[in-house]
Amino acid sequence: MPNRINKAIELLEQDQAIFYTGGHTGADLTYEGGVEAAKTYADYINIGMEHGSFDMAGLDNYMRGLVDGGPTTSGHRTPAVIVEVPVDGASEAVIRANAWQLRQVLARGVHGILLCHAESPGAVRAFVESCRYPFQTIGVGIGLEQGRRGSAGQASASQVWGVSVDEYLDKADPWPLNQDGELMLGLKIENQRALVNAELSLRVPGISFAEWGPGDMSMSYGYKNSPGEPWPDELQAARERVRKACLESGVAFLEGMTAETAVQKIGEGVRVSGVGRAGEKLTKVARAHQGRTMPV
Repeated sequence: MPNRINKAIELLEQDQAIFYTGGHTGADLTYEGGVEAAKTYADYINIGMEHGSFDMAGLDNYMRGLVDGGPTTSGHRTPAVIVEVPVDGASEAVIRANAWQLRQVLARGVHGILLCHAESPGAVRAFVESCRYPFQTIGVGIGLEQGRRGSAGQASASQVWGVSVDEYLDKADPWPLNQDGELMLGLKIENQRALVNAELSLRVPGISFAEWGPGDMSMSYGYKNSPGEPWPDELQAARERVRKACLESGVAFLEGMTAETAVQKIGEGVRVSGVGRAGEKLTKVARAHQGRTMPV
């Protein structure tokens, strides 16, 4: 039986690498799409709304389909769902002005949010605070101010999670800041402006995972397209800076891997990866290497 609502957190607590499916655009946000995705071999589903449609009606239907198509083979009510939101983490002011996006997404019953272009610790603090209810006090006064998420969306979200409204209110808090929390908040440190603040941004309480965003990072260094591995020196240095900052802050490092590089990258501390073109070949190699016991 699962120990958590969020399968991805349950695995990270075991120091298992987790794998997601879903791209930056083109999500099938229909009820039928949710039913079909409910038995995915991935640990969570990424919904790209930074570049894809900001479709809340579709996300409602998709989450309902995940519930009706479930449970997962591991026994979780649904796979975890993490949404890339359109707003950039350019500044605290930008996040405050666009916090409505975070409220809208969370009310659909998703399990996490990924903030793109997280450029400053002020923006990251505003992001975390916008996703927290005001009565949650862990971390307040120690890097965070009172949460700003308003009341109302908990009723619809609790139905997706399969818990009472009161239980949802207790559990809808960022992990690992709140060890009982079921929300994953992530960052993309994906340009040079974000890179210079990587260490400070990743020390903000409430962040679960982060990546260095090689596509956008490459553009910020003047490349038209990502040159790929092996990275040029300046991109390798950017990757290493974000990786080390994640390890030092206890934040799971996200980076793509293949079946051929999985063992090496897990050894380097990568704990989150897309399945990419390798698909189940990658997940089978990585899970066998780590001795995963949770049913797929």
